[in-house]
Amino acid sequence: VLSHNLCTVLNVPHDPVALEEHFRDDDEGPVSNQGYMPYLNKFILEKVQGNFDKVEFNRMCWTLCAKKNLSKSPLLISEEDAFKVWVIFNFLSEDKYPLIIVPEEIEYLLKKITEAMGAGWQQEQFDHYKIALNTSREGLSAWELIDLIGSGQFSKGMDRQTVSMAINEVFNELILDVLKQGYMLKKGHKRKNWMERWFVLKPNIISYYVSEDLKDKKGDIILDGNCCVEALPDKDGKKCLFLIKCLDKTFEISASDKKKKQEWIQAIQSTVNLLRAGSPPPHKEARQKRKELRQKLLAEQEELERQMKELQAANENKQKELETVRKQLEAAAARAAEEEKKRLQTQVELQDRFSLELEREKMVRQKMEEQVAQKSSELEQYLQRVRELEEMYKQLQEALEDEKQARQDEETVRKLQARLLEEETAKRAELEKWHLQQQQTIQMTEAEKQELENQRMMKEQALQVAMEQLKQLELERKEALEQYEEVKKKLEMAANNTKSWKDKVAHHEGLIRLIEPGSKNPHLITNWGPAAFTEAELEERQRSWKGKKATSE
Repeated sequence: VLSHNLCTVLNVPHDPVALEEHFRDDDEGPVSNQGYMPYLNKFILEKVQGNFDKVEFNRMCWTLCAKKNLSKSPLLISEEDAFKVWVIFNFLSEDKYPLIIVPEEIEYLLKKITEAMGAGWQQEQFDHYKIALNTSREGLSAWELIDLIGSGQFSKGMDRQTVSMAINEVFNELILDVLKQGYMLKKGHKRKNWMERWFVLKPNIISYYVSEDLKDKKGDIILDGNCCVEALPDKDGKKCLFLIKCLDKTFEISASDKKKKQEWIQAIQSTVNLLRAGSPPPHKEARQKRKELRQKLLAEQEELERQMKELQAANENKQKELETVRKQLEAAAARAAEEEKKRLQTQVELQDRFSLELEREKMVRQKMEEQVAQKSSELEQYLQRVRELEEMYKQLQEALEDEKQARQDEETVRKLQARLLEEETAKRAELEKWHLQQQQTIQMTEAEKQELENQRMMKEQALQVAMEQLKQLELERKEALEQYEEVKKKLEMAANNTKSWKDKVAHHEGLIRLIEPGSKNPHLITNWGPAAFTEAELEERQRSWKGKKATSE
């Protein structure tokens, strides 16, 4: 029943299956507070969204605890007033369990109630009560606060109705965030008539009702940072007019007198200013400031007590140290008288010994300085040698890179020469084939002579083209040979450089060993190239072909 009612008040869906599952293994009798708290936190409080009626929730909590804790002695306030005092206590109490209200907040609450009743505040009486309270405890519980207000100790001469109205006014301000309320006339938007309404100003809204019992609500005026309030001159027989401008609507209102008009304008303007600044309501901000001030004073008091304890402990330690020093001084004075005689006797001996040791120390220092200078010179020579070796190693690396690049260029030229030789061999075979075909053509019959003559002309043209290509290949081969010679010269220069660096490295006690390329067999290259025609052979063959051609014609 408790869980279902909590879910209903907090607008949380109730899950009876989860309830049965949570307490399924609990067969040890009634559930204690500690046993119920895990279920309350997990299945109810964690699901709360904040869209619930806090007064109804407080009333339910009051129902659960009032019967057991409320005093049985007669009080000057009703149970409803006691409930409101209990809710105010929860708002003003400290944030630690068990909840108590400190004397500063008790004074603040009693002042608010006294001002609401229209009576004078009795500061002296409260100071006596505060002194008596501080000697026994830090503050009051909720039920002790209810007994204090219900006893009439600070409301003597006031009837029950006046006290009840004062408690209700303070409850509206602190709990319901009611900043101001009262009857005023409002002009309608459609019928343009003036109707008396009960207005309630809260931090972000003005609600208006038919009467102050708040049962028949007629509408709301939503306030934000863009709203403004302006005083209006009297018109249409209405006085004490002012205007509330919002984004979508404008409201004309008439107060009962000029004082009420000014109070409402100031209250609404202050609320709009708080909305623009994003500040909480004045009573909540004042509570927070009082709490911060108490925390600051408490921290300062604790710091002062800590400093006093430290000073006291330091003073005691100083006293002990002074006593110890006094005793040590007396003993030292006695020892000093005895040691003075010994000191005078040994002073001459010490002076002689000190002179000898000083001379010996000077000689040792001079030797050490000479050794340090020698070591510094050796170190400088060693560092110079290391720098020379590093520079030599860098130059050797550059020479090896040049040799590697020369070998790569040699390999590229060798591949190019091989490709040119292969192409030249193919052309030579093709030329020989065409020559044999031409000889066979000459031996053919006269009937085919004309046809063969045409073919011969075509083949001669092809032969001419082949000859030009052969010459071109010959030129490319010569260029390749020249490139090869140039690469060979570079390789020889790189080898000479490498050899010279070998000698240099060998001279420096073999600190660096060169990485040498593997041996290669020398390649023999002729002027003609492998299987290539010489110019004389080509001229001889060309004269032979021309002679055969003249004979055939």
